[in-house]
Amino acid sequence: MTDCIFCKIVDREISSDIIYEDDKIIAFKDSNPQAPVHFLVVPKEHIESTNHISEKDIEL
Repeated sequence: MTDCIFCKIVDREISSDIIYEDDKIIAFKDSNPQAPVHFLVVPKEHIESTNHISEKDIEL
């Protein structure tokens, strides 16, 4: 998905301060933190919305 900022971070098209990564998820510091500790954990596989989560995503 070309317009997804999270996919672009996963694909390294957008730089980010990555703090953790494995084969399923990536965690990085928020670029506009709203708290002293603010990071995002997102799946590497694009999921359009919570309505598109299925049983195959249970490990996330």
